[in-house]
Amino acid sequence: MTESAGGSDAAGAWTQRESFEALEVALAMAIPELVGRMDAEAAVRTLEALAKELPTHTVRSEDQIAFQQFSTPPALACLAVHLARLGSEDVFLEPSAGTGIIAALAEGGVKQCLLNELEPTRSELLEGLFPGSSVYRHDGAKLPALLSGTVRPSVIVMNPPFSVSQSRGEDQHTAARHLRAALDHLLPGGRVVAIMPDWFADTARGGEVYRRTLEGARVVMSLRLDEGGYAKHGTGIAVRMLVIDKVPGDMSVSTISRASVSELFAAIGPISPRAALRDASPVAVARPKLSLFRSVKSSPARPVIVRGPQTNEVRPVVYEVLDEAAAMGEQRGVYADYRPSRVVLPEAGEHPTHLVESAAMASIAAPRPGYVPCLPERTVTARLLSAAQLETVIYAGEAWSRDLHGRFSQTPGEVALKEDPEGQLYRTGFFLGDGTGAGKGRQAAACILDQWLKGNRRHIWISKNAPLLEDAQRDWTAIGGLPSDIIDLARWKIGEEITAPEGILFVPYGTLRSARVEDTRLDQIVRWAGPAFEGVIVFDEAHEMGGVAGGEGALGQKQGSLQGIAGVLLQNTLPRARVLYASATGASDVNNLAYAVRLGLWGPGTAFANREQFISEIRDGGIAAMELVARDLKASGLYLARALSFAGIEYDILRHDLSHDQIAIYDTYCEAWTIIHQNLEAALELTGVVDSLENRTLNSGAKAAARSRFEGTKQRFFAQVLLSLKLPSIFPAIDEHLAQDESVVVQLVSTAESILNRRLNELDPEEREALDLDLSPREYV
Repeated sequence: MTESAGGSDAAGAWTQRESFEALEVALAMAIPELVGRMDAEAAVRTLEALAKELPTHTVRSEDQIAFQQFSTPPALACLAVHLARLGSEDVFLEPSAGTGIIAALAEGGVKQCLLNELEPTRSELLEGLFPGSSVYRHDGAKLPALLSGTVRPSVIVMNPPFSVSQSRGEDQHTAARHLRAALDHLLPGGRVVAIMPDWFADTARGGEVYRRTLEGARVVMSLRLDEGGYAKHGTGIAVRMLVIDKVPGDMSVSTISRASVSELFAAIGPISPRAALRDASPVAVARPKLSLFRSVKSSPARPVIVRGPQTNEVRPVVYEVLDEAAAMGEQRGVYADYRPSRVVLPEAGEHPTHLVESAAMASIAAPRPGYVPCLPERTVTARLLSAAQLETVIYAGEAWSRDLHGRFSQTPGEVALKEDPEGQLYRTGFFLGDGTGAGKGRQAAACILDQWLKGNRRHIWISKNAPLLEDAQRDWTAIGGLPSDIIDLARWKIGEEITAPEGILFVPYGTLRSARVEDTRLDQIVRWAGPAFEGVIVFDEAHEMGGVAGGEGALGQKQGSLQGIAGVLLQNTLPRARVLYASATGASDVNNLAYAVRLGLWGPGTAFANREQFISEIRDGGIAAMELVARDLKASGLYLARALSFAGIEYDILRHDLSHDQIAIYDTYCEAWTIIHQNLEAALELTGVVDSLENRTLNSGAKAAARSRFEGTKQRFFAQVLLSLKLPSIFPAIDEHLAQDESVVVQLVSTAESILNRRLNELDPEEREALDLDLSPREYV
């Protein structure tokens, strides 16, 4: 290496990693001559013995990790090529060719050799090693699309990257995606021999991914090489080798597991013949010959409908600002019909369902806006957003165009900002308080899209739980976005750098609060966002941050909510972020408004010096004071709250008659609770609350609390039991309405939120990442 590079590694002329690469290239050049005339068994033993004499790869480079460059051990490559049963008419493809060890074993036995390697240096080496082969430089997971129209292979041997994707970053299913792409590109009836991660099997852990990946294919053989097979290449993982034919068949076969490649070869026995290849080109449909006389007799030609291309240019949203506020809508009880009070959007349609707002809110007009959002033309003209929803985009943009009064600095370890003349300006936020059915998710997506189209391509979407990722993708794609724009933070572990250059980072609240000793999710997100972050932070279901300031609860004094604290710290750390709070119940308790630090409810320029004074005085004012806060926020252009109208709703009672079995179940539960009730006093005595010997109470507060908890738990238990007993009548009624093309909404009176929160507080960060909680009636007993 020193001679060829003109200097030593100490002088920087070459690296240890490059010496390992050179060794592999030399091995690829020598293999055809070394084992070309041997039978497969002798070749495997020879290459296995040769590998033992080679130096161990002890150094990894950043490129090796980024491109998952762990070359196939020569003996394992020889076994893979042997199992492929190559023929002289085969078109061979290796999707991740690396340094060419597999290709060197296969090239001489096929008609055409196709190689693909994404890493530039290795692809150049392959062009030099295999001048008669076609070398592509694509992501192996996208080959069917990128090689469309080229010759398709009849056999593929592959050793794909296991856990890092070039388009997705760290992804545990990378190998499965590469294998699925290979099967899609393979000719029908062709064969794939794939070296896969050890988890890729029809088991409880990986079974679903396994079956989806191999859909439409038959697994001929499954081998497993124990840990140590890759030891010379710097890793000790176990791997599986699957022989797959692209014909429908059984995916589940017994796996042969051995400690070495030569032992695997000895155990496999005869290799199943390959399936017959089928032409993948579409079959031409025979057409009747044209005839002059036939044409005369044929029916008149149908008119050809030509539609002009639809344009979808990004353009400003056109609206008219009213100097005088629009008249208040018709009042119906405590509600009034909703209408935008200051803007008229001539191209936008009405909301699909009639909207109302409280009469108190309707009597207040929003200020005249000046902000003009930019959205795709069809988002407005095709009425993907209603006038009420576009109003949100306008007023959110207007709020984000100004800053809070004063400058502030952040003290490490403290949640509250400190007023500081030398501090930073903080951008004003916006609160969307719409109820169910008004489309808060789509409005949040539209606010992001407005910024996205202006070149601001990093945003954060925080929601209640991980399954809501699909809801966020639905709302984003509904207005023209791509599902891949929304990135799940779960793809990166705590402590890893988020590698996505742009996108909408989706973060559940439980993940936001999680931390380890060495790092936190909050710090990870902030590093990705960067200090100059000006994207949108959507706090969907913002009430999940409620209680950030702590306070008095039903069970005594409560500590501040950890996820609320994390949410506030995120806002404090990114002063130029465009914050959007979305919640229909965000201010059920004034103490919960402590997380809304970007609304300017307290601090410089307000009537309240700090958050504590605001909470104290508004709480003393009761519901009326809370209503005044909401009205003032709307008058400032920082709050909108609409809800679906219930005008014209008719009510009918669905009666369920208990069956004899259900009555017996209910009676059994009653008898069980009677036993618990009868032993309650004994339990109080055992715990030192009462003294039966002296017939007196030792701790009256504990006794009252225990009885209260007992009765409350009993009521919640039977509430869930009664709900369960009604289901046999509820389900058929739902099916009946769905059959009539009617929508069904089921409202649960109790959501067990307090129990859920207590269970979440008991979990450690690892358990929060994969929640598995039981909130059924069994939880109570």
